[in-house]
Amino acid sequence: MVKRTKVHSHDVLQRVEELIEGSSSRYRITVQVAVRAKLRRYENEGYDDPLKPIVRAIVEMSDELRSSEILGDDTAGMALIS
Repeated sequence: MVKRTKVHSHDVLQRVEELIEGSSSRYRITVQVAVRAKLRRYENEGYDDPLKPIVRAIVEMSDELRSSEILGDDTAGMALIS
């Protein structure tokens, strides 16, 4: 049995809110997160990831959005959320 690391639910909720606020469509961002989580799940079958695939996808996508905002590159963030 794999032990999962503690992830603060408040942090995950904040990241989800950032993704939704940055997106033009709530449905579209939800589908993108779900697709990424599904891909990560099948890519890492043999790898024991301490995070669930959906949480990992949320963290990755919000990090990508944050990095594009920090760098000031609007085109990278738009590909993610449009």
